Amino acid sequence: MLAKDDFDQLLLKAVDEALASLGDSSRQAIYFHLERSFGIARQEISCKIRNFVEAIHTIFGLGANFLEILIMERLHEKAGGVFGWNESTSFTLDEYVTVVKRAFQERNGADALEAVVELEEEGIKLE
Repeated sequence: MLAKDDFDQLLLKAVDEALASLGDSSRQAIYFHLERSFGIARQEISCKIRNFVEAIHTIFGLGANFLEILIMERLHEKAGGVFGWNESTSFTLDEYVTVVKRAFQERNGADALEAVVELEEEGIKLE
């Protein structure tokens, strides 16, 4: 059984790869700026995903959309495609992470009720 920490590590790898597309020194500078200016340490990205999304939009403006898509693509690959992505469905990065996390936990035997509670705490209603 894979734990929540495993998903968090997958998310961090996806973020690392997306930011590395800008160059390694840029990736390091972005992590430094996230921590110093926004109070988001690299290891906290998973639990502060909404703040992370807001921070990259502040840093990159419209260019943040490109990074969000890269992160979603990398996460989709790393999580084993646990969530069927309908291309007509529009997601923000934080919404996508929440949905993939839930699917990942359900697929890997995590307590489904815990996943639902987390989603509801995030303000996402399941139908």
